[in-house]
Amino acid sequence: MENFSLILAIVVITALAFDFTNGFHDTANAMATTISTGALKPKIAVAMSAALNLVGAFLSVEVANTISKGLVDENGIRPEVIFAALVGAILWNLVTWLVGLPSSSSHALMGGLIGATVASAGFGAVHGDVLVTKVLLPAVAAPVVAGLAAALSTRLSYTLSKNAEEEATRKGYRAGQIASAGLVSLAHGTNDAQKTMGIITLALIAGGAIAPGSNPPTWVILSAGLAIALGTYIGGWRIIRTMGTGLTDLQPQQGFAAQTSAATAILASSHLGFSLSTTHVVSGSVMGAGLGRKGGTVRWSTATRMMVAWVLTLPAAALVGALAESVTDLGDWGTAVVAVFLVASSATIWKLSRREVVDSSNVVAEEPAGVVTTAIAAVTPPPAGPATVTGQVMDDLTATIPSPSPAPAATATDPAATV
Repeated sequence: MENFSLILAIVVITALAFDFTNGFHDTANAMATTISTGALKPKIAVAMSAALNLVGAFLSVEVANTISKGLVDENGIRPEVIFAALVGAILWNLVTWLVGLPSSSSHALMGGLIGATVASAGFGAVHGDVLVTKVLLPAVAAPVVAGLAAALSTRLSYTLSKNAEEEATRKGYRAGQIASAGLVSLAHGTNDAQKTMGIITLALIAGGAIAPGSNPPTWVILSAGLAIALGTYIGGWRIIRTMGTGLTDLQPQQGFAAQTSAATAILASSHLGFSLSTTHVVSGSVMGAGLGRKGGTVRWSTATRMMVAWVLTLPAAALVGALAESVTDLGDWGTAVVAVFLVASSATIWKLSRREVVDSSNVVAEEPAGVVTTAIAAVTPPPAGPATVTGQVMDDLTATIPSPSPAPAATATDPAATV
């Protein structure tokens, strides 16, 4: 690697910084439901997830090859282009982390790479067929498939356990949640860690350090695995709160169904080389599990914010990547300006996050119900038994209208007033 220049070293360091943000941004994908249902304590959950992310990074290189060989034309791409792409991806990750939105780190990286490549070499340097078949189509299909699978699994779980002793059922599903959360973490390592491997490999090819068409070197696999594991261990508590309690209220049966469905989808996509967004898959499965339980609801205000972020991720990161590439194209001083801007912006976002600290001690604090959910609950009477409101109905009512404030006094027309 006699051609390992200063700019190439900067690109590799920046790529590992992105991998670190990917880790804490996506910790919620594996552990949010496990933490929210109490199956694992927060710090134990993120430590377990970090270890399994590292293991997963060594299991496959198919997704890495999609990034380094398939998405853009590796001939003529300069290391500065990769650097600009990473700037767009990192800033989008940090902004969405600040506001607690589980957007896609994968699509942020893809968007940054596409924008910077178009700014440097034109639209012809982007392989549209790969973008559509291995990025865009899975982005649409995966959360829908995972959500349907989670809804059906949740229904099946409650059906199979309806005659079982409640406490034993909860313990069993919590154990299942721990196993399925581990599987999601492993799957996350096989998919998301590889994206950084792919981007570093592409930079090494662009810089002449390795031959075109090469697989990621061992040191790249190891460093990417360690970076995402460290980020995961830090814990993206803001996004964990949104995913675990902001979307819906989950019981152990639902958490198990959501995580198992998500892990299956992610592992299948990694095997096929699809650059799948684990955030999209897990969010879809959580919403599916929320709707799969009788009386369960989804906080559509939060879900809508997430979906808006999903739609904006690719173009927003692409725009920043293209602007950064336009500046780096001015020479070494332009690259230095972009680097200073990235560091200053990251420091500012971190400082803003200190105004309202979210950590392991308050990560499960409950968010209020969204406007749509509250409106639906106001016009939908709770189901009742022949003469009384049963304990199960009360559980369903609580799940439908989650609120920390005291309930209003029952009126004459309130079904509960007849109890």
